[in-house]
Amino acid sequence: MLFFENDMPVLPPMPPEFGLDMTLKHMISYVDKKMKTGGIKFFRTQSPRHFEGGDWNEGGSCRRVKPLSDYQFIMAMGGVPYHKYQEPGTISDTDEDLTFNHYARTCPNFEAIVHNKVKDWISKDYTLAPSLIRLHFHDCAIRGCDASVLLNHKGSERWAKASETLRGFQVIDDIKAELEKKCPKTVSCADILTAVARDATVKIGGPFWENAYGRKDGLVSLAKEAELVPMGHENVTHLIEFFQSRGLSLLDLVVLSGAHTIGRSQCGIIQERLYNFKGTGKADPSIDSKYLNFLKRKCRRASEYVEFDPTTPTKFDSMYYTNLQKKMGLLSTDQLLYSDSRTKPIVSALAWQPMLFYQQFAVSMVNLANAQVLTGDDEGEIRTNCNFVNH
Repeated sequence: MLFFENDMPVLPPMPPEFGLDMTLKHMISYVDKKMKTGGIKFFRTQSPRHFEGGDWNEGGSCRRVKPLSDYQFIMAMGGVPYHKYQEPGTISDTDEDLTFNHYARTCPNFEAIVHNKVKDWISKDYTLAPSLIRLHFHDCAIRGCDASVLLNHKGSERWAKASETLRGFQVIDDIKAELEKKCPKTVSCADILTAVARDATVKIGGPFWENAYGRKDGLVSLAKEAELVPMGHENVTHLIEFFQSRGLSLLDLVVLSGAHTIGRSQCGIIQERLYNFKGTGKADPSIDSKYLNFLKRKCRRASEYVEFDPTTPTKFDSMYYTNLQKKMGLLSTDQLLYSDSRTKPIVSALAWQPMLFYQQFAVSMVNLANAQVLTGDDEGEIRTNCNFVNH
């Protein structure tokens, strides 16, 4: 937390218990000096960070009598919601055709089958977990969550250059095959992707959330549209516009970027940052010098891989945001989140409040999964094979 002493912020920010201890010591010192023996005096402390309508010394006020909720806190730190906040497990009015009991009668073991399959696959290959989350994002980023990324034909999203490093298709195929045995022609591939992303998150230590189901599988998949997915070179304005055009907020952008708390990237994506940033023949100056040396050692060849989070690469936590504060963001789009005034306050809030990231990640994943979905019979279908449309 950020505390102030003699009108100046105490840096670096201190853990709450240390800051509160310092505050109490100041109060006790004041009482010792100012109070008469036997008297009674009431004190009300105020934090400048809680003032609204202006800073503490510029006409602001502090009238709140209750602690801020987690969401109010992150909004106070600079987050601007694109649409109303949703608790994990809720769906917005625009997604009224999605329900939590969609498969209760037609395929009651749907989630159990997905859970067991995801558990088995990730137990064999831990790196599949972030890959499955990424596969879900790439699907939802184009035409909404309609499983268009799974269609496997020439000219489809799956054949696009932006999709070359996508993994996890075999996991989806395995789950679909099992579901077709137990519940033929019932569960959509889009719903499978949604359930898989949640279970993969939980498997690596992330939060659990309830999913609503009822998505239909899309009939169209175009490689040229897949190239629109951010690939690590865009500016923040582009990222914000990309997310907002899909019904997602600035907060969702920063929180979903936190999926880079785990997983890895191919070194080819960052070669320009390391050796020829913007044609200068030098490295990106926003990279910490020690981290730069580390990356150059790890990425001697473009075909090699490097972890997004060099500090806790196999742990789902908020260290991704702490790394950004230390100039240790792997992709340019990662590091820009901390240098842009629109996103920096949210990065700071998530770095200082680890549980806030944990809780908000669930909310933002629900927002992602429910954006621009197909639900009508005339909008899509339920594929029997996720790789191909039905004939």
